[in-house]
Parts: sequence; structure tokens; C-alpha cells
Amino acid sequence: MSGHVNMMDDVLIAALDPSVLRTVTRAFVSQGPLAHVTLLNHVQNWLKTSPPRFVPHTELFDVSGPGYPQYLSNVRCMFTSQMPAESLPYLSHFSVCVVQAGLLWLSDDECEAMLASFCGDIVQAMQALKECRPTRTDELKDSLLSLLKALMSCETYSLEKNLTSPWSGALLQVEDVFLWFFPDFPDIIPLRGPSEPQIYPSQAAQMVRVHPDNEIRTESIFLGPLEAPRLFNGLWQVSSPAWGSASSIKQTLALDRLVKAGFLATDMADHYGDAELIYKSFRSRLPPAVANTVIAATKWCVFKDVEGEISAQFVLNAVQERSRRLGGRIELLQFHWHDYSKKDYLFILTELVKLSRSHPELISNVGLCNFDAEHTEEACRHILSEIGKIGLVSNQVQYSLVDTRPSMKIADVCTKYGLKLLTYGSLCGGLLTERWLDEKEPDDIYSESLNLTPSHRKYLDVVKAWGSWSDFQHLLAALKTIADKHGVDMANVAVRWVLDRPAVGATILGTRLGVSSNVESNLKVFLLKLDEEDTSRLNHLTLAHAVKIYETMGDCGSEYRKGAVAT
Repeated sequence: MSGHVNMMDDVLIAALDPSVLRTVTRAFVSQGPLAHVTLLNHVQNWLKTSPPRFVPHTELFDVSGPGYPQYLSNVRCMFTSQMPAESLPYLSHFSVCVVQAGLLWLSDDECEAMLASFCGDIVQAMQALKECRPTRTDELKDSLLSLLKALMSCETYSLEKNLTSPWSGALLQVEDVFLWFFPDFPDIIPLRGPSEPQIYPSQAAQMVRVHPDNEIRTESIFLGPLEAPRLFNGLWQVSSPAWGSASSIKQTLALDRLVKAGFLATDMADHYGDAELIYKSFRSRLPPAVANTVIAATKWCVFKDVEGEISAQFVLNAVQERSRRLGGRIELLQFHWHDYSKKDYLFILTELVKLSRSHPELISNVGLCNFDAEHTEEACRHILSEIGKIGLVSNQVQYSLVDTRPSMKIADVCTKYGLKLLTYGSLCGGLLTERWLDEKEPDDIYSESLNLTPSHRKYLDVVKAWGSWSDFQHLLAALKTIADKHGVDMANVAVRWVLDRPAVGATILGTRLGVSSNVESNLKVFLLKLDEEDTSRLNHLTLAHAVKIYETMGDCGSEYRKGAVAT
């Protein structure tokens, strides 16, 4: 009786405020794959039986009606419910309407913010298209070309009207996806001209030759032969508008500022939206002497079974794809594998290490991403037996005062084989900051009233696995006391503690490019030296929970793997 709903439940659902209903839906979907599939099936059926209307430009930007907010919401429903190919004509239509309506905007005004958000939607739709892998049909090709041409018209319109241009990132992503699906049509590149964000006079003044301009001595570490800074810029937050949206030029200027401050290494991934393309655009602008000092670290993540033969050519193709999107050499390629029971990853890692020797123009160093202790050791032993040298330099894992799982096993394995840990989540998505000191525990992490980001939700779950909210507040109070003692921020203390842990090479700090910046605060990490009393106090508060969180979540990376079950 799948159609039956309890009468009281039906009345409850009908009476709920929409924001509460969204909260409830998020909670249900979090319960497992069945709820997720049910949601997608219902949304897809709704969109197929009642497809959205192509609203004319006269209505789309009419403030007296639902206009573009409702239109864009419907389009988001399409590409997020695994119907990205169907969303392409709607994205094209909106782009065409911008020119037809003669929209005008100023830097940082509401209209520009809306267009930047729309371009962020395009980036997400392109990523969804790659993940869904629809059949390479003429219809798909025509839809992508139509979207590309519509965006080109928007860019031309912006230039003619002397308006800021939020289109560059979307153009790059659409072009890249077109070539990914249809590599036999390279003539698309000259179709759209230079693939760079347009810089206007007021912005050009900010783009200067990049060189460190701070007076603080930063720290570096060797990852194998690669000398890298101990703080990396992390671009995970570029993958979704949930953290805010910014134009390509603002993102480029943000990277420019980071590198000037001495943050020379940037961590990305193949599934972080257009992060690699943003970095490519930025690096291509740098003078050669500066470009040779920056470090591009990206990932090749395999989340499901591979289609076709896994061969040396398969591995080379994957590396070339990452290099193409980055516009040059990958200083550090980190590999993630979804299912340890399928041992193909041992062959792939061996081939990657071989490529770092035979094709240094493509890839310099190889690391792991979210590998646990057992399989890190297995990989090291296998590569050593195959080529006589381990060749892996790092393993990227989650590590913080709250998530201390790396202290259980993986740190010892990395020390044994000469790998360094690259840590992320070291601020727990911003929870280990003044913002959360003396705050009450969120009663519902899915509530819209709390304005929580995906990072907040993720790491609030980690806090629950680690200890009580009272335990967490005691930890924050200790961070505050130590921070005040040294004249730094709480976040600096949390990061410094991780950097001082055995086997840790560097920490990745997320950056919301063009939306917000923590450059000045992050530099204080290099001014801070925790004394014995500080370290002892923090160790007492956090390492006592290490066994509990290890047993709850499993070893490093277990939460991302198929078949992994936390006890």
C-alpha cells in the first residue's frame, strides 16, 4: 500500500510551513539511500509530467511576479535530480533573456549577485552532467553549443555596455565539458576566443606581479622532493553556491591575494566544480618566475566501478585530463579509491608513480586521499615490490582536535614509509572558532533558521561522534584561553595543534574565493608556538576521545567508502 499515508500525517504535511517541510525532508534524506532514491524519483516524475515553462524575458525579470527566482529554482531541481541534460535548454533560455531584457548592473549590486549565482548554477549543472554521463548524442552536443553561444552573447553584451562580467567561469566550464564529451570537436575553442575573465580598469589596478608581501616568515615542508608550504588553500567550497558565489575575476583576485601573502599551494579535485579551471586561469596570468613557485595539488577520485579496461593508457588519460584542466603540470596528484575489495587501485597507483618519473611535465608527485592505515601500507608495499621505490609522498585525511583518528594508526604508517599527512577539516568547518564559543547546541542541524553550511552539518556530526556538546564547549574555552595568551585567534591554535602532530606535513584551509577572506588570520599560525602547558592541556581534552571517535567512525576515510560500516 505504497500510496497510503496516515490521515494525521497527511494533515501534518499539508499544514507544515515550507521551511519546516524542507528541514524535515533533509532529515529524511540523511537516513539512507532508499530515502534519497525516493526523493529523486518523485522529483524526476514531477519534472517530466509537468516540465517548467520557458518564461519570456518580460515576465522573467518582472518584480511583480514569481519571475526568475521561481524559474531558476525549477532549473536547479532539474540538474540536482540527475536531469542535467534536460536543464541545458533552460539555462540557455535564461542567458538569452538577460540580453533581450537589456539588464544593467553594477559591481556588487543585487543583479550582479544574481547573475554570479546563476553562473554558479551552470558550473554545478556541468559537473552533474559529467557525473550522470548521458549518451553522447547530437542533441546533447547541440544543447551544449547553444548554451555556450548564449553565454558568449552575454559576455559580448557586458563588454558593450561596460558592465562587469560574471560569465567567464561558466563559459570555461561549458567549454571544458563540451570537449570532455566531444573531444573530436576542438574547433569549439576558437569559437569563443580567449578563455580569460575580463579585467576592468578598477580591478586591473589590483592585479600586480605576484610576490609574497607579508613580513611573517611562513613554514615549508618536503613532500618527497616537493618543497611545499605548511598551509594550503582549499577549494572545496567552490564546488557549491551554498558557501556563496563570486565572479571569476573576484576569484582570480582572491587567489592573487593569497599567493602574495605566501600561500603558494592550492588543493583542488576533479569534482570540485570549476576549481581546476579557476586555478588554470589564475596560473596562466602569472609571470613565469612566479608561476614556477606555485603548487597545484588536485585529486583523481574514483567513487564507483570503472567502465572499461583499467590499463596504463587509462591511467595516462586520467592524468592528461587533470593536466588539461589545470593548464599544465600537476605538482601533486592525490588518488582516492571507492572500494578496497577491488584491487585495481594498486595497479593504478603503481602506474601513477611510474608516470611521475616518465612524464614530469604532466605530474611531479603522487599522494593518497582518505586512505586508511591498512591500505596505505598495502599500497606502499605493492609499489615497492613492483618498482623498488614507494614513490608516494602524502595522504590527505581529516584531522582536527575533534577528529583525532589519524593519531590511532595512520600517522605511524606514514612515518614508517616516509609519507606526510595533508589534513583537512582542521577547523571543523568553522566550528573551532569564536563564533561557536558559549553557543547552545543546535537542536536541528537541518533547520534553515540556523543558516548552517554543508560544512557545519558535516562537522556537527563529527562533534557528536567525538563527545558531548559540553565537552566541545570545554575545548573551545581552552582554545580561547590559549589564543588570548598568545594574542592570536582560536582558529590559529586549532591549526597549530594539528601542524605539531606527528607525521603532519601541511593543513588545508578552505577559502571562499571572492566571497570572504581569512588571509590575515591564517598568517598568525606562523607566529604561534604552543608551549608544553598549551599542548598538554589540549591533548588532555581531545586525545581522551580518540578511541571513541575511531570506533564510531572507523579509520580515516571510512565514511566515504562503499560498504564501510561504522560501529
